[in-house]
Amino acid sequence: MPQMMPMEWMMLYITFLMTFLMFNIMNYFTQSPNTKTTTKTTINVNKMNWKW
Repeated sequence: MPQMMPMEWMMLYITFLMTFLMFNIMNYFTQSPNTKTTTKTTINVNKMNWKW
């Protein structure tokens, strides 16, 4: 089997890269964001003074 020319390797790389990127972009933007109501939660912090 003859060796491929560098330009063919570049086109193959670009094709796979574009396919990968388009797949990831489509998956990222098809997810709808959660519209959660803003409820304020209080964080309880227990301070402890250590005496050695």
